[in-house]
Amino acid sequence: MAEAKADKAKKPGWGTLARSLRNPKSGYMALFGFASGLPFALFLGTLYAWLSEAEVELETMGVFSLIGLAYAFQFLWSPLIDKVSIPGFRKLGRRKQWIVPAQILLGVILIALSLSNPTNEAIGWFSLLAGIGALASATQDIAINAWRIDVADEEATIDILSTVYQMGYRLAALVGGALGLIIAARIGWPQTYLMMGAILLVIGIAGLFAPDSKAGENVDGTIDDELLLSLRRKGELKPSVRAKALGAVGLLWAVAIGTVLTFMYMSLAFPPEERPNPTEFTLNYGPWIIVATVVIPALIAGWLASKKERGQYVMTEDLPERAGQSFAMDHLYRALVMPLVEFVGRMGWSLVLILSLVLTYRICDAIWGTFAYPFYLGELQYTNDEVAFASKFFGVGAIIAGLAIGGYLLTAIGRMATLTFGALIAALTNLLYADMAAGGANMQAASDAIGFSALIGFMAPFGSEALPRLTFTIMWENLAIGIAGAAYVAWLSSIVSKKYSAVQYALLSSLTLLVGTLGRGALGEMIEKQGYYDVFILTTLIGMLAVVLCVFEWIRVVRSGRSQNAPPPGSEAVAAQ
Repeated sequence: MAEAKADKAKKPGWGTLARSLRNPKSGYMALFGFASGLPFALFLGTLYAWLSEAEVELETMGVFSLIGLAYAFQFLWSPLIDKVSIPGFRKLGRRKQWIVPAQILLGVILIALSLSNPTNEAIGWFSLLAGIGALASATQDIAINAWRIDVADEEATIDILSTVYQMGYRLAALVGGALGLIIAARIGWPQTYLMMGAILLVIGIAGLFAPDSKAGENVDGTIDDELLLSLRRKGELKPSVRAKALGAVGLLWAVAIGTVLTFMYMSLAFPPEERPNPTEFTLNYGPWIIVATVVIPALIAGWLASKKERGQYVMTEDLPERAGQSFAMDHLYRALVMPLVEFVGRMGWSLVLILSLVLTYRICDAIWGTFAYPFYLGELQYTNDEVAFASKFFGVGAIIAGLAIGGYLLTAIGRMATLTFGALIAALTNLLYADMAAGGANMQAASDAIGFSALIGFMAPFGSEALPRLTFTIMWENLAIGIAGAAYVAWLSSIVSKKYSAVQYALLSSLTLLVGTLGRGALGEMIEKQGYYDVFILTTLIGMLAVVLCVFEWIRVVRSGRSQNAPPPGSEAVAAQ
């Protein structure tokens, strides 16, 4: 009888979901997700509205687009999060020593911005504060993603924590974006940013009580010093081989970081007419930076893993534990190369499938998102108010609902089934937009049939007769994005080792944007020549490729003998506890 009750309690579905949500880790995850999304909305969205209201020159405002680089290339300093402990904050924990100070710093910066005057004369101080805030925000994102992977267990699963994180993030985007504009219109911008800063300070204080492993200690009980010493044991690669690999990877990372720093210097120091375009920089240099810091190092890591597996270039006896410069090289190797060597060695040839899925899973919305507003406003001739209602107000609600559905599906049918289903519906929603490009007759008929048009007419009396079909289409797309997003982040988190979670997750997530960035130019040209209808048919077909890859990944997971809902690698000790 007791066993039957226990089996019933562990039955997937609402029971599992309820237990996960009752876990304190889920509450902290919601707070951290909100803290992650709020600065992004404030620095890259509503801040421009404040600057416009203060009549800051557009050329000067263009400097603020540099803030986006902190988020686009945050993986460049992810090794610091995994390897370096902050003096004076070590006692907070392995990840909290980065999360809590970043949140408190963000709160202070937002309050300082509220006390500043964003005029053309005083814009230097204002932009410096915003730039530091963006760096702190991107840094806390790296640490929060790693914390989520580290603390996941059998009750607060990685699936639920990933979903809760995204729900907090999306809610923060709504609060810092649309709601921020509404609040500012009533009480003013300084007071609005003062309020947002106070919220982050409260979250930072609450984060002091979140669970975390000790600084320098991995969740499986190993510590960084043990990992370093293991490099000097018999059977490990020779120091000379590792030094060559480190030299190549280090050079690539140095070139990438130098490229970003050069661009930032030119943008800040050069006259406005000579400054490089941030959008063009991200488009032209972004993919190559990822190739230099992810793709080529991954190939090097694969070569190292294969040599070690075959027993080539390995040490035949132990080396001294500490050897000055050699030991310092071990530290660099641990930070830059070992995360990829571990991942490539663990995945083997499955890495080809995993990288293919990473590159294609979010390709539909990654490419299409750039052309959404030109499609709504230019092609379909909707007004700004109508697009804001459909995409920002109703659309954000649909994404949050999709995340909730995705969280339930993860517990009810499993991670890989939800991942595959999410890829399928995300691809198929492109057909809804194809109908819109052809006139939207089917979308209008479906909206009328279920009474949705009447509901939108009541909620948005300012809209045209065509508004319901746009809102109807965006609703279904965002529901699909929510479900797919919940499954994708959970899956991506599940394949990352807890020993190197900050670096591995940051690098893999950066690849998600690669194909989208490369494909936008070609897609824009196709829109000019063939129109939106053919583009939506093409993105549907591309999305179906991700579905096929999900099926192959599902087969791989089943064959590997791992449960769909197993915790990430390196968590066995946590589960045992």
